[in-house]
Amino acid sequence: MVKKNQENHTAGVTFTLLGFSEYADLQVPLFLVFLTIYTVTVLGNLGMIVIIRINPKLHTPMYFFLSHLSFVDFCYSTTVTPKLLENLVVEDRTISFTGCIVQFFFACIFIVTETFMLVVMAYDRFVAVCNPLLYTVVMSPKLCASLVSGPYAWGIVWSLILTYFLLELSFRGNNIVNNFFCEHGAIVAVSCSDPYISQKVTSFSATFNEISSLMIILTSYVFIFITVMKMPSPGGRHKAFSTCASHMTTITIFHGTILFLYCIPNSKSSWLMVKVASVFYTVVIPMLNPLIYSLRNKDVKDTVRKLINNKLFCHTL
Repeated sequence: MVKKNQENHTAGVTFTLLGFSEYADLQVPLFLVFLTIYTVTVLGNLGMIVIIRINPKLHTPMYFFLSHLSFVDFCYSTTVTPKLLENLVVEDRTISFTGCIVQFFFACIFIVTETFMLVVMAYDRFVAVCNPLLYTVVMSPKLCASLVSGPYAWGIVWSLILTYFLLELSFRGNNIVNNFFCEHGAIVAVSCSDPYISQKVTSFSATFNEISSLMIILTSYVFIFITVMKMPSPGGRHKAFSTCASHMTTITIFHGTILFLYCIPNSKSSWLMVKVASVFYTVVIPMLNPLIYSLRNKDVKDTVRKLINNKLFCHTL
């Protein structure tokens, strides 16, 4: 994808991820914090996938989508966090041009995929609450597979587009990237060519994906709210709202962080806030999602409890 006349501008190019290096005394504490978060993320998301697979009661469309959300969270965190941990304990924080582009490419795939996986989960809750009698018919295995494939395909398409325009830029020598991973804004800031088109394409992508996904989610929940409020039984209303509570919590945290990040003015004084917000949606949110769903879900908690009891029983034999 790189033009021939730009090969000299990318050959031997490296990036130094500044990260949190300005806080020398906090390197070890930050390493321990992020290592703990990443460990919980890996165990939580992979554990959620295993739990959904081994419990027949969880073989439903809702948990099928949740297992893919957990997979995306695991991949997303793994794309970013290991390099962050490495840079907290080594002095050489450089990353090759290819390594940086690859990290950016996969980070784009998973962030866009997660955005629309949450849309798919909102549609699933809409069908479950508004058309409960037709739920199993409407949410057929074929439709579920198609709904899951869509976010992955959309994420790959947008990642290819954004990466292409990023590769159109020229870079020379060693560049200081003022972030802990290869985020678009920090990369174009060190480009020696005009990043106008790349910035506009990225801005359009972020705005379009954010607005379109939120519109679908909000529309789904408006219909859900209207349907629930028409239910005559308070118990029925409570049950309907409780099935949507975890998803609503995840959406609020995820989109709230993204909106906060894009509302920050792009100035030097805001780089620390950008880093903190980036940490939240790339490192913390992938850890929170399995916790949110496991803590609020009786079937998941029962499965975990049975697994723990079985292990304890086996050890006592």
